[in-house]
Amino acid sequence: MGKATGFLEVDRKDREYKPVEERLKHYEEFILPLGDAGTRDQASRCMDCGIPYCHTGCPVNNIIPEWNDLVYNDRWQEALHVLHSTNNFPEFTGRICPAPCEESCTLNIDDAPVTIKTIECAIVDKGWEEGWVKPQIPKHKTGKRVAVVGSGPAGLACAQQLARAGHRVVVFEKNRRIGGLLRYGIPEFKMSAQLVDRRVAQMQAEGVRFRPNSHVGVNVPTQQLMEGYDVVVLAGGSEVPRDLEVPGRELQGVHFAMDFLTQQNRRVGGEAFSERDILATGKNVLVVGGGDTGSDCVGTSNRHGAASVTQLEIMPQPPEKEDKKLTWPNWPLKLRTSSSHIEGCERDWSVATKSVAGKDGRVTGLNMVRTEWTQGNDGRWKMSEVEDSEFVINADLVLLAMGFIHPVHNGLVKDLGVELDNRGNVAATEIDYQTTVENVFVCGDSRRGQSLVVWAIREGRQAARAVDEYLMGHSVLPR
Repeated sequence: MGKATGFLEVDRKDREYKPVEERLKHYEEFILPLGDAGTRDQASRCMDCGIPYCHTGCPVNNIIPEWNDLVYNDRWQEALHVLHSTNNFPEFTGRICPAPCEESCTLNIDDAPVTIKTIECAIVDKGWEEGWVKPQIPKHKTGKRVAVVGSGPAGLACAQQLARAGHRVVVFEKNRRIGGLLRYGIPEFKMSAQLVDRRVAQMQAEGVRFRPNSHVGVNVPTQQLMEGYDVVVLAGGSEVPRDLEVPGRELQGVHFAMDFLTQQNRRVGGEAFSERDILATGKNVLVVGGGDTGSDCVGTSNRHGAASVTQLEIMPQPPEKEDKKLTWPNWPLKLRTSSSHIEGCERDWSVATKSVAGKDGRVTGLNMVRTEWTQGNDGRWKMSEVEDSEFVINADLVLLAMGFIHPVHNGLVKDLGVELDNRGNVAATEIDYQTTVENVFVCGDSRRGQSLVVWAIREGRQAARAVDEYLMGHSVLPR
């Protein structure tokens, strides 16, 4: 806890944003930190609640009351140690995690939870500024070799933990630079790629080797890993996007959201790319899908200078406020408005696409219909079209942000012959993370399906412990 009466004396205050007109001119981060004094005040609000549900609300089980208390008492370096004990990369989660911990906070019963995410970010940012974050080089080497395929948050967390246990770890990444969707899928204005580079440098000092431009199953033979390493860990993510299977999908100007976002991050990072430019400049943009990826498309389109941006969602509009008596401390379904939405976006719910309209081979709009949802006796929700509700929305660019269905199967997954679950993910339990192939493990979205960065970090850490136990018979790594 922080101060015993802090929650009674200090109002909740979170980080603010730079003005919209200013931040739309660039792709840099635009959040304004609270500063040491402001962060300390917010940490003082952590109350002696008896049962800290924030622990279980957080997928990596961050020890939140402890580091809140340490910040309140100006013991920042100790707070960083506690934070790092459960989370390898709190600067990532402190920027892009939706903060389920705050939804679980006891003070959220009155809609004023502790600003946990902001405090977390302040701790680790101060740690880097003060030089407290240093490589943790293992004292002993095991002689065991581990190949980690994929350098997203799951792969990086797994690799770092295994390297600290003394194993020789090599991370294979198909792209030119390390980071997976941390680098290529999350816009720079939400999280700078320099934060990834900083962690990569730390991990290299700890003994991790990185091999970019190495697409296992394509330009790196799968058998080479099976023969050259004691264990292979699959951490490639869930990369097959859900498609819009309607007439006209093939028209020019209809793109997957991740193609749009990845290209922009490469553009900002100075990377060359062979594909034709996907730009929203001067265009009427339709984003199909109401989640975070869709929101990222909105923010990027506005920075391109789009004429208009509209985000569409097939589900009904959520309530602006949840019923705490029914949902707390669990994650609630409620309307969430991102910083990108604030920058300029029309939003529409309960709509479905019937077909893509076009002229001369290019998209001109979407033919839509209103939908309604009813719940059957079995508890399942069923969608139906509202009669005579068809309408058209004009568009010059359509971005499909409807989620991802499973990892890519061609290449590595098929080469290994690992068993898949009924959703097309690589089958393994969260107890041992071992696939049906003896020395092959899996973690992150490849195993659990599309999820959050914080869940990927959790899975990477737990898989690392499972691999360490498999190789050594025991492990001192935490789960």
